[in-house]
Amino acid sequence: MKHKTLALSMTLLMGVALSACGTSAAHHKALNVTLPDEPATVDPNTAYDTNSASLINQTMEGLYKYNGQNKLVPGVATSVVKPTNGGKTYTFNLRKNAKWSNGKPVTAQDFVTSFRRTVDPKTKAQFASVYDSFKNFAAIQAGKMSADKLGVKALNSHKLQIQLSRPVPYFNGLVATKYLPINTAAVKKYGKNFGTNAKTSVYNGPYKLVGWTGSNSAWHYVKNPYYYNTKNVKIAKVNVSVAKDQNTAVNLFKGGKVDVTTVTGQYVRQNKNDSEMHTHLTGRVNYLYFNNKRKLTNSENLRKAMSSVINRKTLTNSVLQDGSKPTLSAVPRGDQKDPATGQDMAEQVGNLLPYNVNQAKAYWNAYLKETGQKNVTLNLLTDDTDEDKHTGEFIQAATQKAFKGLKVTVTSIPHAQHVARDFAGTFDMNLTGWSTNWLDSSDFTGLAASTNQVNFTHLKDAKLDSLLNSSNNETGQARYNKLVAADKQLVNNMDYVPLYQPAQANLISKKVGGLKYSLIQDAQYQYAYWK
Repeated sequence: MKHKTLALSMTLLMGVALSACGTSAAHHKALNVTLPDEPATVDPNTAYDTNSASLINQTMEGLYKYNGQNKLVPGVATSVVKPTNGGKTYTFNLRKNAKWSNGKPVTAQDFVTSFRRTVDPKTKAQFASVYDSFKNFAAIQAGKMSADKLGVKALNSHKLQIQLSRPVPYFNGLVATKYLPINTAAVKKYGKNFGTNAKTSVYNGPYKLVGWTGSNSAWHYVKNPYYYNTKNVKIAKVNVSVAKDQNTAVNLFKGGKVDVTTVTGQYVRQNKNDSEMHTHLTGRVNYLYFNNKRKLTNSENLRKAMSSVINRKTLTNSVLQDGSKPTLSAVPRGDQKDPATGQDMAEQVGNLLPYNVNQAKAYWNAYLKETGQKNVTLNLLTDDTDEDKHTGEFIQAATQKAFKGLKVTVTSIPHAQHVARDFAGTFDMNLTGWSTNWLDSSDFTGLAASTNQVNFTHLKDAKLDSLLNSSNNETGQARYNKLVAADKQLVNNMDYVPLYQPAQANLISKKVGGLKYSLIQDAQYQYAYWK
């Protein structure tokens, strides 16, 4: 009996030891994920695309952040603060244990440096407009005042103060996603090269970026040992590879080479019962816009013809087939609610984008008459992803079938090249999209504002500008009503053509837990764990 007990004890001990080894192995196992295209930069001040945002989201942290349940919580700040001075002054105390990946403390000056650098016209930051509520922003952007006059200052090394020119209802969302710090010493050291590759930046988030040269298609995130909450980051390494082709991504996932990847279209429809597939609507609108600096595309009739001839339900249900929804206006579902009724703005405004081929032909004929053309060739610029290629082909087929004398050519190129052509203005028609990081319709209606750096249409809609400007001076229901009017005006003038609200479908290994997505927040790997 004594020997049997001893043998049983040894067996149990061996089982515990093996279990411990298994847990340790799982803890050190790398998570393998994909990205649909190459990023352009890891510089928070100049990033303009969703792929760059993905890198920044995993490696940087602002004053606030979103936790594992996608709730807003303190990040570098010690608490979520209440503003003073009628909602125009915010004073933040910073964690003294917040550090950069080089071991240096994150200071209030690092936020000041970042904010000033973004609004400085010399930086040419595409997202500078998210600071438009800061004191002196307009004068700085106009070159009438230096960037060091922006309404932000370091009261001491761990106390930051922001002065606004007006209250901003969605300010906390901006604090969490857009108002990120940069390492002051690093940006001085690397200058224009800052953030162009993994080695020319420093990170204050849960991971640091390693192995990205600025042009390669594979890199990884490594746990930042100086992150204040590093003990709760369960997965120490995340390998990232670019997979533009869905078949490649799916094969990698099914072969166990990839643990998380994005899928679209036919695959989503055919595998809707797959327990490892997770689908959600995103806070994004994909849209078509026109170059109004070119004679052939500077036409309201053309814009309205193109909008009316596109059957958005067919596009989402038969072409994309991934859970995406047709847009009803310029504002996506779930973005903003009526303060009085709680009703969703998109649903309340209703469908302002009907499919009507006869009306489309009438606009097209008016376009031909105003331009004096009989035959027109227009180029449509898209990303080289499957989703954009299929959407481009759908628009090409629908418009050429309906409009006599029209030929549409489609050019699909990598995302970084596409964005470069956006800014250079070398396009006729452009298929693109806008993802928001906070819930407020002004981020979508504001895309067509004449002062917005990413209004690549170069169209000036004075009525829309007036509505947006006056909404900044309102609060509550009055502000909401102005934003509803702005949405209707944008569609009435067809400043750009809203197409659909994309859904995102991810294949996530059943062995992985902790990855949660929301309308405005992508999954953060710091919360991932091996089951």
